[in-house]
Amino acid sequence: MPPLGSTMRIHCPYEGIYAFYDGRIDGARAYSEAPNWLDDGAYSLGVCTYAIVSGDEALVYDTSISLPHAKIIRKTLEDAGASNIRVVLSHWHVDHIAGNEVFADCEIIANGLTAQAMRSNRERLKNDNPPIKPLIMPNSTFEKELNLKVGDIDIELRHVDIHSHDGTMLILPQRKLMLAGDALEEPITYVAEPKRLEHHLRDLERMATWDIDKILPNHGAEDMIIAGGYGPELIAATRNYVTKLLRLRHEPELAKQDLRTFAAEDFASGAISYYAAYESVHARNVSVVLKGFEEA
Repeated sequence: MPPLGSTMRIHCPYEGIYAFYDGRIDGARAYSEAPNWLDDGAYSLGVCTYAIVSGDEALVYDTSISLPHAKIIRKTLEDAGASNIRVVLSHWHVDHIAGNEVFADCEIIANGLTAQAMRSNRERLKNDNPPIKPLIMPNSTFEKELNLKVGDIDIELRHVDIHSHDGTMLILPQRKLMLAGDALEEPITYVAEPKRLEHHLRDLERMATWDIDKILPNHGAEDMIIAGGYGPELIAATRNYVTKLLRLRHEPELAKQDLRTFAAEDFASGAISYYAAYESVHARNVSVVLKGFEEA
């Protein structure tokens, strides 16, 4: 098994924007042959974290899936001339905060809900497989929105309740570009909070009104990220998928459809592309949504 981080690819889809991509390698595992979140979630589906660099400043959007990954990210930025590094966390999930320790001496920014979720799930995170130990918390928080500058680049942070209740989107308004964390995942969203799907749908509708031309998700196709990301149709495709999941309440026969059938229109339009590993994600989504309806 290759050392952690050794299969990570570094891309620059835009001037001053780094994309650190790993996974989606047939037959490869990064951490262990035994079941674990790193291999069976992030690595198998493909995971990308980002950084924005301008002058001697850098802003890291999520710290990746391990300390070795985070060390490569930091070294890359320092080699590019960044001596003032800050971090923004997109949400509290393990594959987005695993490298925090490497940036413990930096400002780590998150919305207040992310900090609260990390505190509430401290023991779970510290005892996960692999564990996040020590768990480095954000040291700077905001509510709803925050405007920043990285060198001469304007940044807007906006809270959304999509995928996870504590999502933070990072927007470069001058470029009409959004770093979307897990709020937008391609081809389909991973349902982490099934009882909040209606909230997610409302925020997807709100997001659709934003002036965004390109989207870089943390989980998506590497070639699309290299080419500059997805268009706003990814928002519509995600909205369509969540809407259909909600239909399961009254149309349980939809649960029999595989992913290709369930999202057939958006695959046909080219809004999303099929990736076989997401069949199991879809099956799990359907299961947890149906269970949530039963418990409601």
